This record gives sequence, structure tokens and C-alpha cells, in this order.
Amino acid sequence: MTSPAPSSATRLTLRDGGLKSPSPGLVLAAALLGFALISLDASVVNVALPSVEAAFGGGMAGLQWVVDAYTLSFAALMLSTGAFADRAGASRAYAIGLAVFTLASAACGLAPDLPALIAARAAQGVAAAVVLPASLSLVRQAYPEPAGRARAVATWAAGGAVAVALGPVAGGALTTLWDWRGVFFVNLPLGAAALLLLVRAPRSERRPAPLDVPGQLLAVLALTGVTFAVIEGGTTGAVALLVGVLAGALFVRVELRRSHPVVPFRLFRSRTVSVAVASGAACSVAFFGLVFVFSLFFQQVQGRSALYAGLMFLPMTGLIGVANLVSGKLAARHGPQLPMRAGQSLAAVGALLLLGVDEGTPPLLVAWLLVPMALGCALTVPPLTIAMMDAVPAERAGLAAGVLNSARQVAGGLGIAVFGALVSDGFTRGLRESLAISAALFAVTASLSFRLSGRPANSP
Repeated sequence: MTSPAPSSATRLTLRDGGLKSPSPGLVLAAALLGFALISLDASVVNVALPSVEAAFGGGMAGLQWVVDAYTLSFAALMLSTGAFADRAGASRAYAIGLAVFTLASAACGLAPDLPALIAARAAQGVAAAVVLPASLSLVRQAYPEPAGRARAVATWAAGGAVAVALGPVAGGALTTLWDWRGVFFVNLPLGAAALLLLVRAPRSERRPAPLDVPGQLLAVLALTGVTFAVIEGGTTGAVALLVGVLAGALFVRVELRRSHPVVPFRLFRSRTVSVAVASGAACSVAFFGLVFVFSLFFQQVQGRSALYAGLMFLPMTGLIGVANLVSGKLAARHGPQLPMRAGQSLAAVGALLLLGVDEGTPPLLVAWLLVPMALGCALTVPPLTIAMMDAVPAERAGLAAGVLNSARQVAGGLGIAVFGALVSDGFTRGLRESLAISAALFAVTASLSFRLSGRPANSP
């Protein structure tokens, strides 16, 4: 993703009104630290969930909400927070988001009961939705030259990927050596460090940007209703599902009539955009849903410690960064379609390989059986992002990226809700049903990828 180099009218200013040359390294460090922090929180909590249940109870539904309160508020609000960052100024929005995220992390660590923890997790997600686009905007502004900006954005993205990969291991270590509250308290010094770095960075100016408030509110209502129905079930769940479906239908109607919708449905007229979003959603359903399920499997089914469970994710997460680099090079040389097809096919095979896992399977074997599915996702996501960016006009690249990232977050939250509901009725059977769903999704999106043009990404 690229953006035009800022003109003299968009220079960064200091508090005293004087001008100062940007400090790119300082801005990048501040942006990367905050982005890594919110990325870490998407995965660090999973391994701590059994300890949370031991402290507060709540059963499977409670554990699902601890994760999904963050994921869904993050996903739903990301549709509008890019515009908010432009209106408030990237540096100001980033500071607000990071400060709220840090305070919400403290509230999570101090939570006296499960409802308070879930509410604080939702606040974290709202703040994270502000931090993500604002951090990327800061990087773009600090590096006006395309070559330098490309390297900086790659560094920024790598920081988030590393944080996600380290999440399960860090969560296991903090939970074992400290307590489940440690996975939240660790955010306090890191958030404070990012804010201190930002204080010395130049401020960015505000820019006009349209906000679609009705669309945003309907999106939140629709996603919450559907997720509540999946997690809670029963009569209340049926009512929530009806509310979610009606809100979703109204959302589509409103968005089709607005001049600046949060989800421009015209984008989906492009087959490439539709396939890229579907493929990204499939990867998120499988990856985040299965990390959630296997975190519980290692501890609740096989009786291992949180640290042991975290270490069992190290083979799959440790190779994600390498696979990302390989897929990027393949996409540059052969076009994004080849690594997309290969990645989704590998992920489907990986999900099928896991079907034989039960409570007696050695944990180390499970750890290595998780690798093909994770590598398949890692091979798929960078090229599908490239394919989508190539398929939209340059002036809509930011909007398209927001739609893609939001769809992936929503899919991850729904994957956790559905897979959690399945394993709550019988873990081994639910695990196999979850794996079968993942394999089927990959098979569908892989077949769709084969229908895309094989033209290289840099072709006219």
C-alpha cells in the first residue's frame, strides 16, 4: 500500500507551532511498538484462558467472550477509525488510542469478575481499532519517498507478525511465571514506552474525511447479534440472531445509498477483490479458531501447563515470518495467484492431517501437525493482500485495506465463536468438526483462486 508524498501543506508541526523535520526512525519505532502491542493482544490471551476460567468460571461461553469482545470491537470499528485518524490527525489519534489501550489493559488486569474483564477487553478492541490505521498513517507520513516507505511499512508489518507469532508463547510464560493478569499488565510499560517515543515525534495535521456513523453503528449491531447467537444459543440467542440479521440487511441497504460508505460494495464487483477477502477470511477462521481450540486442548484435555501449551505453538508460529517472506518473493516473481493457490491447498491438507488428533496424541506430534496449516495461511495472506491492492484504484487502496483487515478480524472472531460452541458439546468431536470446516473453507477458496488470472502482480 502506498500513498502520495505529503505536500508542504501537510508538513508536521510541533506543539509550539514551529516547524521541525520529521524523525523517521523515531516515528517508526513508536508506530511499530504500538502495532506490535495490539497484535500481541490478539493471541497472547488464548493460553491464559483456562486460568481465567479457574478464577472466574463462566464456562466455554465466558472464555469465548474474553477473546471475541476484543476481536469484534476491533474489527467492527476498524471500518471507520481510518477516517477518524485523518480527522483528528494521525499522531493525535494514535496517542489517544494507545493511551486508552494501556488504561484498558490495566482494567483487564485489575478486573474483579468476568463481566468486568469482558468489558475491559471490548475497550481494548476499540482502542486497538484506532491505533492500527493511525500507526500506519504515521509511518507513511514519516517516509515520503516510495522506496523508504516500502521498507518502513515492511518493517512495521513484520513487527505485527512477530508479535502474533510470539503471543501464545508469551501468554504461556506470563501465566505460568506470574498469573493470567500478567498478560495484561505487561502492556503497561510497553504502552508507556510507545507514548514517550511519540511525545518527541512531530505532530501530523488534521485532514477532512467523511464518517459513516449509521453504517458503523449497524455494522456493530449486526456483528454483535450474530456472535451472541453463536456463543449463547437458546431463545436469547435466537432473538440476537434475528436482530443481527435485520441489522445486517439494513446495513447493506444504507451502505448502497451513501456516497461515502464504510464498506463500498462496488469493490466486490472485482472477482479478485471478492476472492482475496474470502481467502483472508478463511485463513482467519482457521488460524485464530484453531489456536483458541488447541490452547484449551493442550491444557484442559491433555492436562499440560500454560507454559507447555504456549511452547507447543512455537513450531507453527516460528515459521510464519519465513513463509511470509517466501510468499512475497513468489508473488513478485510469478504473481500473487501462485502462492495463494499453493498456500490454501497446503492449509487444507494441514487441516485434514489434524483430523486424527485425540486426547492420546503426543503433544509434540500435535505441535508439528499444526505447522502445515499455519504455513499455508502464511503463504496465502501476503499475496492476497497484493492481489487486492493491484485490483483497486490507487486512491481506494486505504479503503480496500480497511475492508480486508476488518473482514479478517470478523472472520477470526466468528471462527472462535463457532469452534468454541462445537467443542463445548464434546471436545474431540467438536475439534474434528472444526478441522473439517477449516479444510472445506480452504478447498472452496483455493478453487476460487484457480479462477483468477495468472498475470504477474506488476503487469499492466
